[in-house]
Amino acid sequence: MNSLPYLLKRRDVVRLAGASVAASALGVAQAQNYPGSKPITIVVGYPPGGSTDLTARTVGAELAKKLGTTVVIDNVGGAGGTLGAQKVASAAPDGYTLIVGANNEMAISKLVSSSVRYDSISSFTPVGLIASQPMVLVASTKMNVKTVDEFIKLVKANPGKYSYGSSGVGTALNLAGEMVKEASGTFLVHIPYRGVAPLTNDLIGGQLDFGVFVLSSGLPHIKSGKVIALGITEGQRSKAAPEIPTLSEHPLLKNVKISSWFGLWGPAGMPAPVTQRLQQALSEVMATADVRSKLEAAGASFFTPGQSLADYQKSEIANYKRIVEFAKIKES
Repeated sequence: MNSLPYLLKRRDVVRLAGASVAASALGVAQAQNYPGSKPITIVVGYPPGGSTDLTARTVGAELAKKLGTTVVIDNVGGAGGTLGAQKVASAAPDGYTLIVGANNEMAISKLVSSSVRYDSISSFTPVGLIASQPMVLVASTKMNVKTVDEFIKLVKANPGKYSYGSSGVGTALNLAGEMVKEASGTFLVHIPYRGVAPLTNDLIGGQLDFGVFVLSSGLPHIKSGKVIALGITEGQRSKAAPEIPTLSEHPLLKNVKISSWFGLWGPAGMPAPVTQRLQQALSEVMATADVRSKLEAAGASFFTPGQSLADYQKSEIANYKRIVEFAKIKES
């Protein structure tokens, strides 16, 4: 008596399985034809003109050539890059909405703010690392401090008297400043700014004692003599400014090594053929002399070809977590 319903159920299963296989085959075919003539949007979580935007536009222009389609840069500024990251995390995972992100929104923000709704790892498909830029600790000219050693001696002798500025709570610049404080055993008051422009104005005007810049943002003011460069935050001197020592050259700061780094991601769940196509294209872009020279001129250095973005991101999050806990950094 139950044979007919059983047969119907069996037919339904076979039909659904066949439909699933067909849909999967269609998805693979579409992925293999990716991107076709459809434009790709690269989201940048900051206004035009900053280091992340410069990196995205430099890479995006060459990526368009490698993929044979148009690449559009979409600046979605706000909330330290997290608005742009959220837009990509919520996008269809078809490879047509990507993000050139920085460590602020792709590694740090989730550690310091409960309002961030995406997960830095599980909400994205990693494509590849692009480049890193050192940050630079600078002094206002009013301080009459020209070296890291002079900086440490002055601040140690006057705990809590002096301040340093960054572009906001929980940014890589803030973490770099806290690493300097931890390593040197000094105490400076952190002044968070809403971006680099007001920070720059106060440093040049003498209302702020010290500050941390991304090197590309700070170089014009360093070269003009409006601020004094004390040291950069990577382990090696920058080709863009080899005269500036690294902070790690000072014995107390030998472990202060942190950079502002950039990568390319898509939403979680992108098809493997699409991800692989993007990875191959990005690898070719990063081997292009024109791209490398433009990024190097802005202070960038490059990762080992083939280095895993996913592994690097996870290790950086672990490092940032330690700093965040030490400094008790939390967005209000």
